[in-house]
Amino acid sequence: MKILRISAIVLAIVLCLSMFAGCGTKADYTSENKEYIIGFSGPLTGPAAVYGTAVKNAAQMAVDEINAAGGLNGINFKLVATDDTHDPTKVSTNYSSMLEAGMQVSLGTVTTAPGLEFTNLSVEDNVFFLTPSASGDDIPKYENGFQMCFADGNQGAVAADYVNENFAGQTIGIFYKSDDAYSKGIFEQFKENLDSSIKTVETVFTDTNDKDFTTQISTLKDCKFIFMPIYYTPASVFMTQAKDQIAADAIYYGCDGFDGIDSAEGFDISTIPQEVTMLSHFNSKSDDDKTVKFVSKYTEKFGTDTLNQFGASAYDCIYAIVDAMKAAIDAGKKIPVTISASDLCDILKDQFTDGFTFDGVTGEGIKWQDNGYVDKGAVKYVIKEANK
Repeated sequence: MKILRISAIVLAIVLCLSMFAGCGTKADYTSENKEYIIGFSGPLTGPAAVYGTAVKNAAQMAVDEINAAGGLNGINFKLVATDDTHDPTKVSTNYSSMLEAGMQVSLGTVTTAPGLEFTNLSVEDNVFFLTPSASGDDIPKYENGFQMCFADGNQGAVAADYVNENFAGQTIGIFYKSDDAYSKGIFEQFKENLDSSIKTVETVFTDTNDKDFTTQISTLKDCKFIFMPIYYTPASVFMTQAKDQIAADAIYYGCDGFDGIDSAEGFDISTIPQEVTMLSHFNSKSDDDKTVKFVSKYTEKFGTDTLNQFGASAYDCIYAIVDAMKAAIDAGKKIPVTISASDLCDILKDQFTDGFTFDGVTGEGIKWQDNGYVDKGAVKYVIKEANK
Protein backbone atom coordinates (compact mmCIF):
# COMPACT_ATOMS: atom_id res chain seq x y z
CA MET A 1 0.00 0.00 0.00
CA LYS A 2 2.85 2.35 0.89
CA ILE A 3 4.54 1.70 -2.48
CA LEU A 4 1.32 2.35 -4.37
CA ARG A 5 0.77 5.56 -2.41
CA ILE A 6 4.26 6.82 -3.21
CA SER A 7 3.82 5.92 -6.88
CA ALA A 8 0.57 7.84 -6.99
CA ILE A 9 2.23 10.89 -5.46
CA VAL A 10 5.11 10.77 -7.93
CA LEU A 11 2.67 10.47 -10.85
CA ALA A 12 0.70 13.43 -9.60
CA ILE A 13 3.86 15.52 -9.31
CA VAL A 14 4.92 14.59 -12.85
CA LEU A 15 1.51 15.52 -14.21
CA CYS A 16 1.56 18.85 -12.41
CA LEU A 17 5.04 19.67 -13.65
CA SER A 18 4.04 18.84 -17.20
CA MET A 19 1.04 21.13 -16.90
CA PHE A 20 3.14 24.02 -15.58
CA ALA A 21 5.72 23.41 -18.26
CA GLY A 22 3.05 24.03 -20.87
CA CYS A 23 1.84 27.26 -19.29
CA GLY A 24 2.77 30.37 -21.25
CA THR A 25 3.84 28.46 -24.35
CA LYS A 26 2.04 28.62 -27.69
CA ALA A 27 1.67 25.92 -30.28
CA ASP A 28 3.99 26.25 -33.26
CA TYR A 29 1.58 25.72 -36.14
CA THR A 30 4.16 26.66 -38.77
CA SER A 31 6.62 23.82 -38.05
CA GLU A 32 4.92 21.49 -40.55
CA ASN A 33 4.38 24.08 -43.30
CA LYS A 34 5.18 23.02 -46.84
CA GLU A 35 4.13 26.41 -48.24
CA TYR A 36 4.30 29.98 -46.95
CA ILE A 37 0.85 30.73 -45.51
CA ILE A 38 -0.81 34.14 -45.91
CA GLY A 39 -4.11 34.68 -44.08
CA PHE A 40 -6.81 37.32 -43.97
CA SER A 41 -10.28 37.93 -42.58
CA GLY A 42 -12.91 39.77 -44.59
CA PRO A 43 -16.60 40.00 -45.53
CA LEU A 44 -17.04 37.17 -48.04
CA THR A 45 -20.80 37.20 -47.40
CA GLY A 46 -23.20 39.92 -46.31
CA PRO A 47 -23.69 43.54 -47.44
CA ALA A 48 -19.94 44.30 -47.66
CA ALA A 49 -19.10 41.09 -49.54
CA VAL A 50 -18.10 42.96 -52.70
CA TYR A 51 -15.06 44.22 -50.79
CA GLY A 52 -14.01 40.90 -49.29
CA THR A 53 -14.64 39.01 -52.51
CA ALA A 54 -12.48 41.45 -54.44
CA VAL A 55 -9.66 41.04 -51.92
CA LYS A 56 -9.89 37.25 -52.00
CA ASN A 57 -10.01 37.12 -55.81
CA ALA A 58 -7.13 39.51 -56.41
CA ALA A 59 -4.95 38.12 -53.62
CA GLN A 60 -5.43 34.59 -54.94
CA MET A 61 -4.63 35.80 -58.45
CA ALA A 62 -1.35 37.27 -57.19
CA VAL A 63 -0.51 34.08 -55.29
CA ASP A 64 -1.20 31.97 -58.39
CA GLU A 65 1.02 34.21 -60.52
CA ILE A 66 3.86 34.10 -58.00
CA ASN A 67 3.63 30.33 -57.65
CA ALA A 68 3.58 29.88 -61.43
CA ALA A 69 6.77 31.94 -61.60
CA GLY A 70 8.52 29.66 -59.09
CA GLY A 71 7.32 31.05 -55.78
CA LEU A 72 10.04 32.18 -53.40
CA ASN A 73 13.16 30.14 -54.16
CA GLY A 74 10.97 27.28 -55.33
CA ILE A 75 8.56 27.40 -52.37
CA ASN A 76 4.91 28.21 -53.09
CA PHE A 77 2.50 30.45 -51.21
CA LYS A 78 -0.98 29.59 -49.98
CA LEU A 79 -3.82 32.00 -49.22
CA VAL A 80 -6.15 31.24 -46.31
CA ALA A 81 -9.30 33.41 -46.49
CA THR A 82 -11.87 33.58 -43.68
CA ASP A 83 -15.28 35.24 -43.60
CA ASP A 84 -16.08 37.82 -40.90
CA THR A 85 -19.16 39.38 -42.62
CA HIS A 86 -17.79 42.78 -41.47
CA ASP A 87 -18.52 41.68 -37.87
CA PRO A 88 -15.71 42.31 -35.33
CA THR A 89 -17.02 39.54 -33.04
CA LYS A 90 -16.08 36.92 -35.62
CA VAL A 91 -12.45 37.98 -35.98
CA SER A 92 -11.11 36.14 -32.95
CA THR A 93 -12.35 32.77 -34.22
CA ASN A 94 -11.04 33.52 -37.71
CA TYR A 95 -7.69 34.57 -36.31
CA SER A 96 -7.31 31.34 -34.34
CA SER A 97 -8.24 29.22 -37.36
CA MET A 98 -5.66 31.02 -39.50
CA LEU A 99 -2.95 30.45 -36.92
CA GLU A 100 -3.89 26.77 -36.78
CA ALA A 101 -3.61 26.67 -40.58
CA GLY A 102 0.01 27.80 -40.26
CA MET A 103 -0.37 31.52 -40.98
CA GLN A 104 3.00 33.28 -41.05
CA VAL A 105 1.98 36.65 -42.47
CA SER A 106 -1.37 38.33 -43.07
CA LEU A 107 -3.39 40.85 -45.01
CA GLY A 108 -5.18 41.60 -41.73
CA THR A 109 -8.81 42.42 -42.41
CA VAL A 110 -10.70 44.10 -45.23
CA THR A 111 -12.74 46.59 -43.21
CA THR A 112 -11.89 48.82 -40.26
CA ALA A 113 -14.11 47.68 -37.37
CA PRO A 114 -12.97 44.02 -37.60
CA GLY A 115 -9.45 45.33 -38.26
CA LEU A 116 -9.26 47.00 -34.85
CA GLU A 117 -9.92 43.61 -33.25
CA PHE A 118 -7.34 41.94 -35.50
CA THR A 119 -4.78 44.59 -34.55
CA ASN A 120 -5.09 43.76 -30.87
CA LEU A 121 -4.92 40.01 -31.47
CA SER A 122 -1.97 40.08 -33.88
CA VAL A 123 0.28 42.19 -31.68
CA GLU A 124 0.22 39.51 -28.99
CA ASP A 125 1.68 36.96 -31.43
CA ASN A 126 3.82 39.47 -33.35
CA VAL A 127 2.15 38.62 -36.68
CA PHE A 128 3.05 40.99 -39.52
CA PHE A 129 0.09 42.28 -41.52
CA LEU A 130 -0.28 44.58 -44.51
CA THR A 131 -3.96 45.40 -44.92
CA PRO A 132 -5.28 46.37 -48.35
CA SER A 133 -8.24 48.36 -47.11
CA ALA A 134 -8.77 48.55 -43.31
CA SER A 135 -8.18 52.28 -43.22
CA GLY A 136 -8.72 53.21 -39.55
CA ASP A 137 -5.95 55.38 -38.11
CA ASP A 138 -5.43 52.90 -35.27
CA ILE A 139 -5.15 49.82 -37.49
CA PRO A 140 -1.32 50.03 -37.61
CA LYS A 141 -0.90 51.40 -34.07
CA TYR A 142 1.53 48.60 -33.17
CA GLU A 143 4.82 47.88 -34.91
CA ASN A 144 3.53 44.74 -36.66
CA GLY A 145 0.80 46.54 -38.64
CA PHE A 146 0.99 48.34 -42.01
CA GLN A 147 -1.53 49.68 -44.55
CA MET A 148 -1.53 49.60 -48.36
CA CYS A 149 -4.61 51.87 -48.32
CA PHE A 150 -4.72 55.45 -47.10
CA ALA A 151 -5.44 55.76 -43.40
CA ASP A 152 -8.70 57.51 -42.58
CA GLY A 153 -6.74 60.57 -41.49
CA ASN A 154 -4.93 60.60 -44.81
CA GLN A 155 -8.19 60.26 -46.73
CA GLY A 156 -9.76 63.06 -44.75
CA ALA A 157 -6.75 65.32 -45.23
CA VAL A 158 -6.40 64.59 -48.97
CA ALA A 159 -10.14 65.08 -49.49
CA ALA A 160 -9.91 68.40 -47.65
CA ASP A 161 -7.03 69.45 -49.93
CA TYR A 162 -9.22 68.78 -52.97
CA VAL A 163 -12.14 70.75 -51.52
CA ASN A 164 -9.87 73.61 -50.44
CA GLU A 165 -8.56 73.92 -54.00
CA ASN A 166 -11.94 73.76 -55.71
CA PHE A 167 -14.55 75.13 -53.29
CA ALA A 168 -12.83 77.93 -51.37
CA GLY A 169 -15.35 80.40 -49.96
CA GLN A 170 -18.30 78.13 -50.68
CA THR A 171 -20.70 76.03 -48.60
CA ILE A 172 -20.52 72.25 -48.84
CA GLY A 173 -22.55 69.43 -47.36
CA ILE A 174 -21.25 66.55 -45.24
CA PHE A 175 -23.10 63.30 -44.60
CA TYR A 176 -21.42 60.73 -42.35
CA LYS A 177 -22.11 57.83 -39.98
CA SER A 178 -21.42 58.97 -36.43
CA ASP A 179 -21.21 55.49 -34.84
CA ASP A 180 -18.76 54.04 -37.38
CA ALA A 181 -14.99 54.30 -36.78
CA TYR A 182 -14.25 54.50 -40.52
CA SER A 183 -16.73 57.27 -41.28
CA LYS A 184 -16.15 59.33 -38.14
CA GLY A 185 -12.37 59.11 -38.48
CA ILE A 186 -12.37 60.49 -42.02
CA PHE A 187 -14.91 63.18 -41.10
CA GLU A 188 -12.83 64.44 -38.17
CA GLN A 189 -9.63 64.69 -40.22
CA PHE A 190 -11.52 66.31 -43.09
CA LYS A 191 -12.89 69.02 -40.82
CA GLU A 192 -9.50 69.54 -39.19
CA ASN A 193 -7.85 70.20 -42.57
CA LEU A 194 -10.68 72.16 -44.20
CA ASP A 195 -10.00 75.79 -45.13
CA SER A 196 -11.64 78.27 -42.78
CA SER A 197 -13.31 80.02 -45.73
CA ILE A 198 -15.45 76.98 -46.43
CA LYS A 199 -18.71 76.63 -44.56
CA THR A 200 -20.27 73.23 -43.92
CA VAL A 201 -23.79 71.86 -43.55
CA GLU A 202 -23.51 68.61 -41.62
CA THR A 203 -25.88 65.73 -41.00
CA VAL A 204 -25.40 62.22 -39.65
CA PHE A 205 -26.97 58.78 -39.37
CA THR A 206 -26.38 55.66 -37.28
CA ASP A 207 -27.08 51.93 -37.41
CA THR A 208 -30.54 52.57 -36.04
CA ASN A 209 -31.63 54.97 -38.81
CA ASP A 210 -29.92 53.93 -42.04
CA LYS A 211 -32.99 53.23 -44.19
CA ASP A 212 -34.82 56.57 -44.38
CA PHE A 213 -32.77 59.71 -45.01
CA THR A 214 -35.62 62.14 -45.50
CA THR A 215 -34.40 64.52 -42.79
CA GLN A 216 -30.78 64.42 -43.93
CA ILE A 217 -31.75 65.04 -47.56
CA SER A 218 -33.82 68.05 -46.55
CA THR A 219 -30.82 69.44 -44.64
CA LEU A 220 -28.46 69.02 -47.60
CA LYS A 221 -30.82 69.79 -50.50
CA ASP A 222 -29.23 73.17 -51.34
CA CYS A 223 -25.63 71.88 -51.34
CA LYS A 224 -23.90 71.48 -54.70
CA PHE A 225 -21.06 69.38 -53.24
CA ILE A 226 -21.71 66.67 -50.66
CA PHE A 227 -18.83 64.88 -48.97
CA MET A 228 -19.89 61.35 -47.95
CA PRO A 229 -17.20 59.37 -46.08
CA ILE A 230 -19.40 56.28 -45.81
CA TYR A 231 -19.78 52.82 -47.33
CA TYR A 232 -21.64 52.36 -50.58
CA THR A 233 -24.78 50.66 -49.20
CA PRO A 234 -26.14 53.67 -47.25
CA ALA A 235 -24.73 55.98 -49.93
CA SER A 236 -26.81 54.23 -52.59
CA VAL A 237 -29.91 54.51 -50.40
CA PHE A 238 -29.31 58.23 -49.92
CA MET A 239 -28.74 58.86 -53.63
CA THR A 240 -31.85 56.94 -54.62
CA GLN A 241 -34.04 58.81 -52.16
CA ALA A 242 -32.45 62.18 -53.01
CA LYS A 243 -32.18 61.99 -56.80
CA ASP A 244 -35.13 64.33 -57.39
CA GLN A 245 -34.40 66.61 -54.41
CA ILE A 246 -30.67 67.26 -54.60
CA ALA A 247 -29.69 69.48 -57.56
CA ALA A 248 -28.85 67.48 -60.69
CA ASP A 249 -25.54 69.32 -61.05
CA ALA A 250 -24.47 68.50 -57.49
CA ILE A 251 -21.48 66.26 -56.83
CA TYR A 252 -21.33 63.31 -54.45
CA TYR A 253 -17.77 62.80 -53.26
CA GLY A 254 -16.76 59.74 -51.25
CA CYS A 255 -13.65 57.87 -50.19
CA ASP A 256 -12.76 54.20 -50.66
CA GLY A 257 -16.09 53.15 -49.15
CA PHE A 258 -17.73 54.17 -52.43
CA ASP A 259 -15.79 51.50 -54.29
CA GLY A 260 -18.24 49.02 -55.83
CA ILE A 261 -21.27 51.30 -55.64
CA ASP A 262 -21.78 51.09 -59.39
CA SER A 263 -22.33 47.34 -59.14
CA ALA A 264 -24.21 47.24 -55.83
CA GLU A 265 -27.09 44.77 -55.86
CA GLY A 266 -30.46 46.47 -56.31
CA PHE A 267 -28.93 49.85 -57.16
CA ASP A 268 -28.94 51.30 -60.68
CA ILE A 269 -26.40 54.12 -60.62
CA SER A 270 -27.47 55.25 -64.11
CA THR A 271 -30.72 56.55 -62.60
CA ILE A 272 -28.80 58.97 -60.38
CA PRO A 273 -28.54 62.32 -62.21
CA GLN A 274 -25.67 63.67 -60.10
CA GLU A 275 -21.94 63.07 -60.56
CA VAL A 276 -20.63 60.32 -58.30
CA THR A 277 -16.90 60.46 -57.60
CA MET A 278 -14.40 59.23 -55.05
CA LEU A 279 -10.91 59.67 -53.68
CA SER A 280 -8.91 56.63 -54.69
CA HIS A 281 -5.49 55.13 -55.19
CA PHE A 282 -6.62 53.03 -58.13
CA ASN A 283 -8.11 54.03 -61.46
CA SER A 284 -9.32 51.00 -63.39
CA LYS A 285 -9.59 53.17 -66.52
CA SER A 286 -5.92 54.14 -66.46
CA ASP A 287 -3.75 53.29 -69.47
CA ASP A 288 -0.79 52.51 -67.21
CA ASP A 289 0.71 49.17 -68.26
CA LYS A 290 0.47 47.56 -64.80
CA THR A 291 -3.14 48.66 -64.43
CA VAL A 292 -4.14 47.47 -67.90
CA LYS A 293 -2.62 44.02 -67.28
CA PHE A 294 -4.23 43.71 -63.83
CA VAL A 295 -7.69 44.76 -65.08
CA SER A 296 -7.45 42.42 -68.06
CA LYS A 297 -6.45 39.40 -65.96
CA TYR A 298 -8.95 40.14 -63.21
CA THR A 299 -11.95 40.67 -65.49
CA GLU A 300 -11.07 37.59 -67.51
CA LYS A 301 -11.14 35.49 -64.34
CA PHE A 302 -13.84 37.17 -62.27
CA GLY A 303 -15.76 39.63 -64.44
CA THR A 304 -16.28 43.30 -63.63
CA ASP A 305 -18.72 43.15 -60.71
CA THR A 306 -15.98 43.07 -58.08
CA LEU A 307 -13.33 45.06 -59.93
CA ASN A 308 -12.42 47.76 -57.41
CA GLN A 309 -9.55 49.32 -55.51
CA PHE A 310 -9.90 46.84 -52.65
CA GLY A 311 -8.87 44.04 -54.98
CA ALA A 312 -6.14 46.09 -56.64
CA SER A 313 -4.75 46.95 -53.23
CA ALA A 314 -4.81 43.29 -52.12
CA TYR A 315 -2.99 42.31 -55.30
CA ASP A 316 -0.30 44.85 -54.44
CA CYS A 317 -0.16 43.63 -50.83
CA ILE A 318 0.73 40.10 -51.87
CA TYR A 319 3.44 41.24 -54.24
CA ALA A 320 4.82 43.76 -51.73
CA ILE A 321 5.10 41.11 -49.01
CA VAL A 322 6.83 38.66 -51.35
CA ASP A 323 9.15 41.36 -52.71
CA ALA A 324 10.08 42.33 -49.15
CA MET A 325 10.82 38.69 -48.33
CA LYS A 326 13.01 38.44 -51.45
CA ALA A 327 14.85 41.63 -50.47
CA ALA A 328 15.47 40.27 -46.97
CA ILE A 329 16.86 37.02 -48.37
CA ASP A 330 19.10 38.97 -50.74
CA ALA A 331 20.37 40.87 -47.70
CA GLY A 332 21.35 37.61 -46.03
CA LYS A 333 18.28 36.82 -43.93
CA LYS A 334 17.04 33.22 -43.66
CA ILE A 335 13.33 32.65 -44.31
CA PRO A 336 12.67 28.90 -44.25
CA VAL A 337 9.18 27.67 -45.08
CA THR A 338 8.73 26.74 -41.41
CA ILE A 339 9.68 30.17 -40.08
CA SER A 340 7.46 31.31 -37.23
CA ALA A 341 5.09 34.21 -37.72
CA SER A 342 6.94 36.20 -35.06
CA ASP A 343 10.37 35.68 -36.64
CA LEU A 344 9.06 36.60 -40.08
CA CYS A 345 7.36 39.66 -38.60
CA ASP A 346 10.67 40.93 -37.22
CA ILE A 347 12.25 40.56 -40.67
CA LEU A 348 9.39 42.26 -42.51
CA LYS A 349 9.14 45.12 -40.02
CA ASP A 350 12.78 45.94 -40.70
CA GLN A 351 12.21 45.83 -44.46
CA PHE A 352 9.11 48.02 -44.49
CA THR A 353 10.64 50.72 -42.28
CA ASP A 354 14.11 50.80 -43.85
CA GLY A 355 13.69 52.33 -47.29
CA PHE A 356 11.82 49.47 -48.99
CA THR A 357 9.81 50.73 -51.98
CA PHE A 358 7.30 48.99 -54.20
CA ASP A 359 5.79 49.64 -57.63
CA GLY A 360 2.29 48.27 -58.11
CA VAL A 361 -1.09 48.89 -59.66
CA THR A 362 -2.04 51.34 -56.90
CA GLY A 363 1.06 53.46 -57.26
CA GLU A 364 4.76 53.66 -57.98
CA GLY A 365 7.51 54.31 -55.47
CA ILE A 366 5.20 53.19 -52.65
CA LYS A 367 6.86 53.27 -49.26
CA TRP A 368 5.85 53.17 -45.62
CA GLN A 369 6.31 55.40 -42.61
CA ASP A 370 7.49 54.03 -39.28
CA ASN A 371 3.90 54.29 -38.02
CA GLY A 372 2.68 51.85 -40.70
CA TYR A 373 0.97 54.48 -42.87
CA VAL A 374 1.55 54.30 -46.62
CA ASP A 375 3.09 57.06 -48.72
CA LYS A 376 1.74 57.22 -52.28
CA GLY A 377 -0.24 59.49 -54.56
CA ALA A 378 -4.03 59.76 -54.69
CA VAL A 379 -6.32 60.12 -57.70
CA LYS A 380 -9.85 61.47 -58.13
CA TYR A 381 -11.92 58.75 -59.72
CA VAL A 382 -15.23 59.58 -61.40
CA ILE A 383 -17.50 56.58 -60.96
CA LYS A 384 -20.35 58.20 -62.89
CA GLU A 385 -20.53 61.50 -64.69
CA ALA A 386 -23.53 63.79 -64.25
CA ASN A 387 -26.41 63.16 -66.62
CA LYS A 388 -26.63 65.68 -69.43
